[in-house]
Amino acid sequence: MAEEVKLFGALESPFSCRVVIALKMKGVQYEYIEEDLPHKSPLLLKYNPVHKKIPVLLHNGKPICESLVILEYIDETWKGTPIFPQDPSDRATARFWAQFLEQKCLPTLWKACCWKGEGQEKAKEEAYELMKMLDNELEGKRFFGGDTIGLVDIVGNFIGFWYGIVQEITGVELWTKEKFPRLCEWIDEFVKCTIVKENLPPREKLLAYFRTRLRGAAASK
Repeated sequence: MAEEVKLFGALESPFSCRVVIALKMKGVQYEYIEEDLPHKSPLLLKYNPVHKKIPVLLHNGKPICESLVILEYIDETWKGTPIFPQDPSDRATARFWAQFLEQKCLPTLWKACCWKGEGQEKAKEEAYELMKMLDNELEGKRFFGGDTIGLVDIVGNFIGFWYGIVQEITGVELWTKEKFPRLCEWIDEFVKCTIVKENLPPREKLLAYFRTRLRGAAASK
């Protein structure tokens, strides 16, 4: 019996892109279902009734939700290029940095770019400190996991690609090569990886999406 693998995602989502990269790394054949996030499909709501969000991976009829959970599921289910380190200590360290990116860096960078006033300035200061930690973690390494991309690199895709687009629209520059040379080198290396480059969404479409989103956010204030 053939496996059934489906991915519910959205072009503009770095969370969906994480799962796409992981599936491609493993060589898994899957059906991609694009969701219109303002008008979520009944199937998405059925398979993720708790959070009602993408991505959702459907494997032989069983849904797996939340991108970090999905990445771990993919790594445990399919052989091939590993996403998580094999050593338990290294695996725990990778989980730590993935959570750091997800829970600390992502919301802080969004505030630093898109908020206004005192809240934005505070977020910029915090973002600077967070980026300094990431820059230090990359000392002596090409990628966060070493010589090849792994969990932390995939989770950090929003820094590697999405942030540059938001930065272009907002004009907020949080890092330069002078301040964070290792992080900037990692960004260059990450987007040049074939498995990443071939599966990133078109830059022009993301620019249009975020321009519309940020204009809407400004109009609602």
